[in-house]
Amino acid sequence: MMLLVVLVLTVSSLFYYVQAFKNGMSAKGWAVIGLAIGPCALPLFRAQKRMALRRVQGFDSVFFGA
Repeated sequence: MMLLVVLVLTVSSLFYYVQAFKNGMSAKGWAVIGLAIGPCALPLFRAQKRMALRRVQGFDSVFFGA
């Protein structure tokens, strides 16, 4: 059971690191968050990703995601 928890935290840390790096966010910070709270950080990550995109594009622009 403990091995499964460690494996999930490690995989989620790696996932957040790669996704943050791809999206121009703080990769090390997200890796630490992923290691600390694991998959529970996904809603926070998505919100921060959306805010970073809005900051770059501007808040008055329209974004169509296909």
